[in-house]
Amino acid sequence: PPVKRRGAADWIDLILKDHGFLRLFWHNRHEIAPGMWRGNQPGPVEVGRIAASGIKTIINLRGPRDDGVWQLEAEACAKAGITLLDFTARSRAAPDKAMLHDAKAIFTAIEKPALMHCKSGADRAGLMSALYMLVAEKRPAREAAKQLAWKYGHVKQAKTGLLDVFFKAYFPYEDQGMAFYDWVDNIYDPEAMLAEFRSQGWADRLIDSVLRRE
Repeated sequence: PPVKRRGAADWIDLILKDHGFLRLFWHNRHEIAPGMWRGNQPGPVEVGRIAASGIKTIINLRGPRDDGVWQLEAEACAKAGITLLDFTARSRAAPDKAMLHDAKAIFTAIEKPALMHCKSGADRAGLMSALYMLVAEKRPAREAAKQLAWKYGHVKQAKTGLLDVFFKAYFPYEDQGMAFYDWVDNIYDPEAMLAEFRSQGWADRLIDSVLRRE
């Protein structure tokens, strides 16, 4: 288990700096397929509840960090017997090809039931949920992309809408019978996609300044 470092300062990180007070009663948790859940950042008490529900693995899509939020989650997972995996996904960039392949490997290797989370459970959780539906559940890309939706808190008009563009770019190739990872490796150009994408100012202000998403 991780060593406790800062005591109350860890809780200040979680509750105030990370807006954990907004997540005390709102977990944005949904089962996307048998044995796979998505949600927002859980606190220690919620990790205990998650363990009691049968979850075996938590995938932290915010990546490894040294703040109190990660510290408390890691301690709670160790105490509850949950495997915590740190995996870095990005909400405002075209998905990296290596990350897309790493996601497939994680989906294959993890013990289920499992929960994937980012900060709010909207964008990075939406990206990985869509990938899970497409790659692990073998669902059509158009169906998988519905994991990026307003009901989860995802705003496609903001910079986070680049994730929608990513999946839509694959649609016509899927229609032609091309496998997803063949498209990723041979057709997909993340730099060009990023250069062409334009978000809307009001949506960026909502996501970045009001909601303060990562």
